[in-house]
Amino acid sequence: MTDLVYVLNGPNLNLLGTREPEIYGRETLDDLRARTQKAAAAVKLAVDFRQSNSEGEIVDWIQEARSKAKGIILNAGGYTHTSVAILDALQAAEVPVIEVHLSNIFRRDQFRQHSYISLAATGVICGLGPKGYELAIESMAELIARRAKRT
Repeated sequence: MTDLVYVLNGPNLNLLGTREPEIYGRETLDDLRARTQKAAAAVKLAVDFRQSNSEGEIVDWIQEARSKAKGIILNAGGYTHTSVAILDALQAAEVPVIEVHLSNIFRRDQFRQHSYISLAATGVICGLGPKGYELAIESMAELIARRAKRT
């Protein structure tokens, strides 16, 4: 059976390709989904790829992942810098978490340089554009394999 990973995307990521392309690029969310699914297939992972503008829905998905997924890859968008609720859900999830950002948040506005998500993340990938999602998938496969060897 193929291990399942949730790939969760937060607010405004549905606007990829048209919103600030000089920062986020021209690929759409559907392009990103296809790229992520291809990377997952290469390492024998299944992906449940979702996007929401609602903080509560993202929290619900993280709680769902606790029992259904082997890991979570999360681009929380603006909630990265504001959501203690998402942090709490991630800390309760008991699965590896990789935080991903298309842009380098450390080269942006001061308020974007703080991440609540990082407090729960096993690793963080930022500034590599869509390639960051592929690297997150590859890294998650390794994390899941390591966990399986320990059990």
